[in-house]
Amino acid sequence: MIRINLLPHRAEKRRARKVQFAALAVLSGLAAVFLIGLVQGLLSAKIAYQDGRNGYLKKEIAILDKQIEEIKKLREETNSLLTRKNVVEGLQSTRTDVVHLLDQMLRILPDGVYIKTLKQTGNKITMVGYAQSNARVSTLMRAIEDSPWLDTPALVEIKAASVNNGRLSEYTLTFNVTKADVPTVAPAVKAAANKG
Repeated sequence: MIRINLLPHRAEKRRARKVQFAALAVLSGLAAVFLIGLVQGLLSAKIAYQDGRNGYLKKEIAILDKQIEEIKKLREETNSLLTRKNVVEGLQSTRTDVVHLLDQMLRILPDGVYIKTLKQTGNKITMVGYAQSNARVSTLMRAIEDSPWLDTPALVEIKAASVNNGRLSEYTLTFNVTKADVPTVAPAVKAAANKG
């Protein structure tokens, strides 16, 4: 026998499809919400981790900045101390120059030549004085040239002057102080020391 289904099977299929579609839509929505939440959680965790690293780096940078400032201060202090040391060494090395200058002036100053002023600027000496004649100034210049501590004499000016009702030549002379390697102990003293 032939059976005929008079029930609205198409409507039931349509309704079943609608239910199935609604269920799939709900499941898809829930899956989408879950995935969005999961991605949001992962991104939030990465951002928090990076923020923690950034905070750590900022702390370390602040510590390094303090250390850099301390290093700069130490370098400034070191440079200041080195400058002071160089000044002291310079003074130490030149402290005997005045003694040698005056000693040489006593040794080489000819009779009839008088010193009025001595002015030192670095290694250059400017001397102003009086001489009984121009020849005595020439003798002084030759003595300066022959001195182991003095060199490069140059006559700047010589003119007639009246001093204590006497007629003299006023001269201005420049020369340099040198660092000659002159033995500080006389050879005779060394020979006596070696014998003893």
